[in-house]
Amino acid sequence: MKKIFILFFVLLCIPIYAFADDLNLAPSAGSAILIEASTGEIIYEKNSHEKLAPASMTKMMSMLLIIENIENGTISWDDKVVASKRASDMGGSQILLEENEEMSVSDLFKGIAVASGNDAVVAMAEKIGGTVENFVEMMNKRAKELNLSDTNFKNPHGLDEENHYSSAHDMAMIAKELVKHKKVLEYTSIYEDYLREGTDRKLWLVNTNKLVRFYNGVDGLKTGYTKTAGYCLTATATKNDIRFIAVAMNEPDSKTRNAEITSMLDYGFAQYKSTKLLSKDEIIKEAEVDTGKTKYAKVVPIEDVYVVRKNTEKDGKVTYDVKLNKIKAPVKKGEIVGQIIVKLNNKEYKKIDLTVKEQIKKANVIDLYLRYLKDMLTGDIKF
Repeated sequence: MKKIFILFFVLLCIPIYAFADDLNLAPSAGSAILIEASTGEIIYEKNSHEKLAPASMTKMMSMLLIIENIENGTISWDDKVVASKRASDMGGSQILLEENEEMSVSDLFKGIAVASGNDAVVAMAEKIGGTVENFVEMMNKRAKELNLSDTNFKNPHGLDEENHYSSAHDMAMIAKELVKHKKVLEYTSIYEDYLREGTDRKLWLVNTNKLVRFYNGVDGLKTGYTKTAGYCLTATATKNDIRFIAVAMNEPDSKTRNAEITSMLDYGFAQYKSTKLLSKDEIIKEAEVDTGKTKYAKVVPIEDVYVVRKNTEKDGKVTYDVKLNKIKAPVKKGEIVGQIIVKLNNKEYKKIDLTVKEQIKKANVIDLYLRYLKDMLTGDIKF
């Protein structure tokens, strides 16, 4: 095994939490937060851990489970879903599904992302979970995996229900995970489109998130409104290689909600910038794999590594420490094999999990015997 290495970079960097105490970007919101998406660093917050009704922002967790099931091969975009009576009977915003109507996963996802269709998300919940109740259990399990301590889901759509709650902080963390899946943003950035084209039931969809059209750089994510929740919005925007996520909950009306989200995003883009330190495809080191068909694995970060800083800050030093676990075959891409610790001026800034660049299969007896012979001939085995 090679020794742990340390890399040095000279970058402008700051403690990201150094925003002014009296900064009030969302005065009318019951709760609000602004984070940088790649790091999750908090730029601004107001009552961010207060447990409130999230309304249709709930659907972000539903969308996260849908895209994860698509990417792991459980379902595909082209799969057909048959709407149940339960789905077709949903009230609130909907895409007017009829009982036994068949629609593709892609079109249902569009109905959720653009039109916030309660019927569409119930149909997808039943497709993935078998029942809505099972799907809600999956939602809460995923929330725990993301360390969301302010959240409890009772349904996949967000209509008011006792003990159904979340916080601006937790909504932002769900959004942070969701925007890693670029395919999701292809749907949430649609301002208007159609379902059932070529039929007598053609439906015009208009995005409930008007900032997709009226704020340069916004490409998602989810609005929400119920009488209990008030007006809510999680929005994300990207400019100049930096992405922010802003959440406002319990706003008095949609105009104020949009204005305060805009204020948070404007502040982020005016004050901060992000620098990529390492790509998720960048090989950190090659590590030996016990009983692997391939002797060495190429170790890479599980995600791109960034540092976020204010535009006016002085130079600082960024260093890395790499800590690897013992790697034993078989090992899949995405499986955690260690961590890279990012330090700013010798203080820990964040930890990024490490994985293997490619899947390593377990070696059979012949593989191990041939490797033994090769090591003997090359002198890698000492007697």
